[in-house]
Amino acid sequence: MSKQGSSFKDVLQNIFAVSAILIAFVVSYLLFTQLMGNPSNFEGGNPHGRALEGNILGIVFKGGFIVPILMTCVLVLIIFIFERAITLSRAKGKGRINTFVHNLQTLLAEDKIEEAMDQCDRQKGSLANVMKAGLLRYRDLQKDKELEKDQKILSIQKSFEEATALELPMLSRNMVIFSTLASISVLIGLIGTVLGMIRAFAALAQSGAPDALQLSQGISEALVNTAFGITGSTLAILAFNYFTSNIDAYTFKIDEAGFSLTQNFAASLKSQ
Repeated sequence: MSKQGSSFKDVLQNIFAVSAILIAFVVSYLLFTQLMGNPSNFEGGNPHGRALEGNILGIVFKGGFIVPILMTCVLVLIIFIFERAITLSRAKGKGRINTFVHNLQTLLAEDKIEEAMDQCDRQKGSLANVMKAGLLRYRDLQKDKELEKDQKILSIQKSFEEATALELPMLSRNMVIFSTLASISVLIGLIGTVLGMIRAFAALAQSGAPDALQLSQGISEALVNTAFGITGSTLAILAFNYFTSNIDAYTFKIDEAGFSLTQNFAASLKSQ
């Protein structure tokens, strides 16, 4: 992958990220106002009144204007979970990685460079891209009679490092969204909780009998926002840890395969 192609993909990813957030907000707002705020969810058909007993949609609607923001966070999280899953699946290419690496090692041991590059073309993953870049350099260095052996080894190591540096941003792209959502979801939920408690205490502070409706709405607002905030944060943390561990494992495979190829090349130089 060239730097120009990588830059173009970065622009597309930024457009995708902004579009995903806007679409998630619009969908969340429509769900909140049209579905959860539907008069059929409330006593007397009044959305400003009490939610019907056991009606979850009406109860969630009582969470107030913070709810669609928290719903946006959850929808954005779901969108990028699918995006990361699809991207990492493509990055791993076709077939089992361990089998691919083993086949490359076998072909290199037999000095079948062209066949190894064909394997990379068929595998079509980030590891295959890195390995092919190394194999191309490997083939060129075999024909080079001017460089010293140490210089050749350093050269092939550099080719792996450069190819890996181009692939890693694609693997880790958008991971910051998970860590951000993990933090802001619970904080936004806390804002909703505080606003709900303010409403509840305001109802209690009235002279005479407290306003039961305002009190119940304040408590509902606090609890609904707390639940949404904690749920969004928990899912974001789980997604971040899951994808991070997968990326780390895959990066290790790339480094391991590059080291194996470098060692094989070094061994072939010593035998000359």
